[in-house]
Amino acid sequence: MSNSSQEPRKYRIFISTGEVSGDLQGALLVKALWQQAKQLHWELEILALGGTQMTEAGATLLADTSAIGSIGLFESLPYIVSTLTIQQRVKHYFRQHPPDLVVMIDYFGPNLGVGRFVRQYLPQVPTVYYIAPQEWVWSVSQRNTRRILEITDRLLAIFPAEAAYYRERGGNVTWVGHPLLDRLQTAPDRTMARTTLGIAPDQLAVALIPASRQQEIKYILPVMLAAAQQLQTQLPQIHFWIPLSLERYRQPLEQAIRRFGLQATLVSGVAGQSQLVIAAADLVIAKSGTVNLETALLDVPQVVMYRLNPLTAWLAEHLLKFSAPFVSPPNLVLMQPLVPEFLQYQATPDAIAQAALELLQSPAKRDQMRLGYQQMRQQLGEPGVCERAAAAILQLLPQWQPAESRQRLTPG
Repeated sequence: MSNSSQEPRKYRIFISTGEVSGDLQGALLVKALWQQAKQLHWELEILALGGTQMTEAGATLLADTSAIGSIGLFESLPYIVSTLTIQQRVKHYFRQHPPDLVVMIDYFGPNLGVGRFVRQYLPQVPTVYYIAPQEWVWSVSQRNTRRILEITDRLLAIFPAEAAYYRERGGNVTWVGHPLLDRLQTAPDRTMARTTLGIAPDQLAVALIPASRQQEIKYILPVMLAAAQQLQTQLPQIHFWIPLSLERYRQPLEQAIRRFGLQATLVSGVAGQSQLVIAAADLVIAKSGTVNLETALLDVPQVVMYRLNPLTAWLAEHLLKFSAPFVSPPNLVLMQPLVPEFLQYQATPDAIAQAALELLQSPAKRDQMRLGYQQMRQQLGEPGVCERAAAAILQLLPQWQPAESRQRLTPG
């Protein structure tokens, strides 16, 4: 659909996300939106809550939320004031400059506030939830699921099971596939990654991915580095590579590396540094999250761990009766123990080091894991995910009334 003979349509899109992984997914979507809009001869103004990756993709940030994120009740307390301040800023902006469309990416608590505001004060503005919170995995009640669907006109699911879960509960759902499939199209191979990072072909290299949240520096980093220390004792030739997710974590990471006496290199300032480090590695030891899926798609063996504040973990287990079959995305896709997971009290240096050592020393174990990766890959859809998501989003734009012609909301 093209209107090249007329004035270009102008639309204002607002995208809301947080944390490092949300910033990455948001950036991939922003690029796809620009591409789709160019083909349609539309002009876009993309405003966002996100981080530097979204800025580099062409979005204008209303606030940087890449470092605002936590898992757990107590862990979220330090971010309450900043989150509320940002939400007020967004609401004030919406009153003065109503968007044509709102896209929410993960970031459940803040996005719930944004979605409710849009529903109440801008009911004509369509809302899209892309990469919805994983209620389909570990919902302790249907309350949060209902809240997500109440603020969502269209939900773009990245996993088949996610699509089925929300569709069965009345959601308008489209399964688009996982966006990391698109990122994989330009991923380096092992040789290229090692050349870029200056790693010798025969160097035993292990990637450590400990933290994209402040709480992970406290609860995950010491355990992971203690496991690395054990590996280094048994395999003196080993060298560790750690991508720096946020500059603010540089000092605690450097201090921890020295404290544990590790032969380690902190990688920063390199384009796609996390992907490079993973692609170059013989093994990845990582916190649970999107990085596990990226590691699997790059066909690198891995060990997964996670730890919370002990009180948060106790409350989740004993009061909320929280239970999930798995937490790492590769295991969730197949609902099988494809990669070893060590959670909370099971996440000890001994257990993590032993699982890592077995993978490093056993070609059979590595081959078995890679076979599982192939099966997992078949469940993620086909490349072109971001383009499909962008097309689905742009289809919801109110083409008859762009934001420039909208009347401003009165403060209230």
